[in-house]
Amino acid sequence: MSFIIQGFQKALHLIFSGNAEIFGIARLSLTVSLLATAAAVLAGVPLGSWIAVKRFPLKKLLIALVNTGMGLPPVVAGLVVMLFLARSGPLGFLNWLYTPTGMIIAQFIIAMPIITALSISAMQGVDPRFYQQVLTLGASDWQAIKVCLKEIRLTVLAAVIAGFGRLVAEVGAVMIVGGNIRHQTRMLTTATVMETNMGNFDMAIALGLILLTLSFAVNLALTLIQQKKVLPR
Repeated sequence: MSFIIQGFQKALHLIFSGNAEIFGIARLSLTVSLLATAAAVLAGVPLGSWIAVKRFPLKKLLIALVNTGMGLPPVVAGLVVMLFLARSGPLGFLNWLYTPTGMIIAQFIIAMPIITALSISAMQGVDPRFYQQVLTLGASDWQAIKVCLKEIRLTVLAAVIAGFGRLVAEVGAVMIVGGNIRHQTRMLTTATVMETNMGNFDMAIALGLILLTLSFAVNLALTLIQQKKVLPR
């Protein structure tokens, strides 16, 4: 029990002393996860909304595939991205393997199905007559979708929270694509695993505490925005 207490004491000292390496890792983790989440939102919300309101062959199969993607193992996503970005791969000329850009792509692939599936579910909860009414007023398909999204913006925000929560705690994909290179691609999750395996429990605890704090701060901000529109003043 004493070594646990000592580990937390040393971890807090590392944090409050402003350890440059820890905060550099934290900055990279937050940047990669936020950019990947933003990209997934920009692509997934319109796509999910379009799938929900349109009728086309094999729609149910497509929705099933998207829902399956919600459980995509991060290591599989990382493997696919690595194969494409490897020097002999089709996108090897970009030199994005073992870079933050490559990690953003991997995390985007993980978050995209989550946000798309939740957007489909949210849009399907809108009364179809409301969507048709907007169309009869002269709006285009995308204008009508935009109006409907305003009605379900709180649910969409919940999808954003779910997507970010999945990414900020992800290990496998960023480990494979980023390589956990010091001062370049080392994330809070991958660094925590490495330090734990090396027996540096004080550093691992410090990284874990920073990770939990960042995750809580971002989710708290999103939740406050969401609940501000729900709770009575």
